[in-house]
Amino acid sequence: MARIQVDGRNLVDDQGRRLMLRGVNLGGSSKVPGHPNGATHIQEGFFKHRQVSFIDRPFPLEQADEHFSRLRAWGFHFLRLLVTWEAIEHAGPGIYDDDYLAYLREIASRAGEFGLRLFIDPHQDVWSRFSGGDGAPGWTFEAVGLDIKSFEPTGAATCHQTHGDPFPRMIWPTNSGKLAAATMFTLFFGGGVFAPRMRIDGDPADEYLQRHYINSVVKAAEALSGLDNVVGYDTMNEPLSGYIGMHNLNQAGGTVHLGPTPTALQGMLLGAGLPQEVPVIGIGLLGERVTRSETINRDGRSAWLPGKNCIWRENGVWDQGAGGDAKLLRPEHFTRVDGKQVDFDHDFYRPFANRFARAIRAVDPDALIFLESEQRHGSLSWGSDDARNVVYAPHWYDGFTLYLKSFKRFLAVDHDSGKILIGPKRIKRSFHEQLERRVRAAANTLEGIPVLLGEFGIPFDLDHGRGFRTGDFSAQADALDRSFQAIESNLLSCTLWNYTADNDNERGDQWNGEDLSLFSRDQQRDPLDTNSGGRALEAAIRPYPLCTAGEPLRLSFDMKRRIFRFSFRSTTAMAAPTEIYIPTLHYPQGCRIQVSDGSYVFDPSGCRLQYWHDPKNEAHTVIVQPR
Repeated sequence: MARIQVDGRNLVDDQGRRLMLRGVNLGGSSKVPGHPNGATHIQEGFFKHRQVSFIDRPFPLEQADEHFSRLRAWGFHFLRLLVTWEAIEHAGPGIYDDDYLAYLREIASRAGEFGLRLFIDPHQDVWSRFSGGDGAPGWTFEAVGLDIKSFEPTGAATCHQTHGDPFPRMIWPTNSGKLAAATMFTLFFGGGVFAPRMRIDGDPADEYLQRHYINSVVKAAEALSGLDNVVGYDTMNEPLSGYIGMHNLNQAGGTVHLGPTPTALQGMLLGAGLPQEVPVIGIGLLGERVTRSETINRDGRSAWLPGKNCIWRENGVWDQGAGGDAKLLRPEHFTRVDGKQVDFDHDFYRPFANRFARAIRAVDPDALIFLESEQRHGSLSWGSDDARNVVYAPHWYDGFTLYLKSFKRFLAVDHDSGKILIGPKRIKRSFHEQLERRVRAAANTLEGIPVLLGEFGIPFDLDHGRGFRTGDFSAQADALDRSFQAIESNLLSCTLWNYTADNDNERGDQWNGEDLSLFSRDQQRDPLDTNSGGRALEAAIRPYPLCTAGEPLRLSFDMKRRIFRFSFRSTTAMAAPTEIYIPTLHYPQGCRIQVSDGSYVFDPSGCRLQYWHDPKNEAHTVIVQPR
């Protein structure tokens, strides 16, 4: 299988054709252990974090042929394969799970047998399962002195396992600003700068944590060595800055505010055993609002292990006076270093990503490196002295639909500004512009780098799971189609979030109440039917150009009328054809194909159109519609 190459702002094949990669994230339940089942609603055994296995995530080997054949039939030829740090190094520092790594190689190899390319995503959300997300092993908290069993009463994190049911909808992202996750990310990226008094086995915290993280992903790269369909590695899913860059510690940190919401300073005081009264925030159609207040940690529990103290107090951020009152001593501790304003992306993420790239390429010299920036920053710092052959892989969601789990055709929100959008035309224009801003961010680096939208998607449990009861997923299809239209108008490659093999209607993707899987066993009526179990397939399975013998100009698909239009410009002679995926799902009775010039061959059984344009013409158009 030929390697994917970077050519300026484009991804190309070995014949120079411009690639449009389309696939899924595999899979949602890979965030939690397979043995014992680590689904977040299960409380038993949660804290036994060293005795777990991630084998059978994303699915058991005996199911591989079923799922890979389905994904290929649906036109998803490019997979973002989730692998967590915890899956590799859960037993302790430097102790790697060789059985899991062997399983990982077998899964990737099987994908290659179906012609599926993939890149490895070292996935995390708000650091770890023990701070309300997934990713890092439990022992990373122990290494810095944090007590994972005290996070719930001290407000350091909100976890499904310790909070219990019902777990508030989309509350898990609020952990990004709470003590546990904010501390770990600050230490991971800037421990030597912001907590210089702290050492782990003699090393600054950032050196220790980054070394173990990168070494774990290198172990995965070694296990996957020689597999041609493994094209590269993401540096880290949705990296967070923690406290780095916070100008006001008397405000709440993080990206989302919901439920009990301490300020950054209050979070530190709560972790030190000092009760705090904090606002409780709700989210409605008009955004966030304070609904009441609540006192947290009345019993004075500490979030730190016995014999350990708050590292931020020890590093001079705050202190407690003789009268017991806590005082902020260094309000600019996380914003200025040696008198200079810090920039998280440039000063901390970029050096880490370069270090990561060097380590991976010592094993796989041709590996593409997929970069992410923190979502709220909306920019990417990358220059001529940084690693080449990189791809920008930002994430974007229809935030209104995602957070409220309700689709409104006339109502949405700007992901970047938070402004309410009213009216279908304004929403369509804004969605295009939101993704266009991500394209521009990549264009402003080096001479420009390619962009692949690493995550987007919609919840399938809209309106309290109405579709599960009625079998009608038309609202989900319309919501997903609206996102796809923005992707197509920006000519973007993308990997949809997500495909979860063990999704069910009760627990969704088995993680924090999320249910964004395109597939569910509970919707599967006929196991012999490839499409059975799919949700909103009319929106997800779409015609698109796999490779273009020229420069793509415009792309659109009208889901209701099933009309596909694609135009491109040819600038150099190229013997290889433009290839377009045309799914049978939309054209069960066949289709009519119109081309502006040249000739084509269509293979309905393979859902593949090959088009040889006339080199005498510069602009070319392909139109597909029902027969």
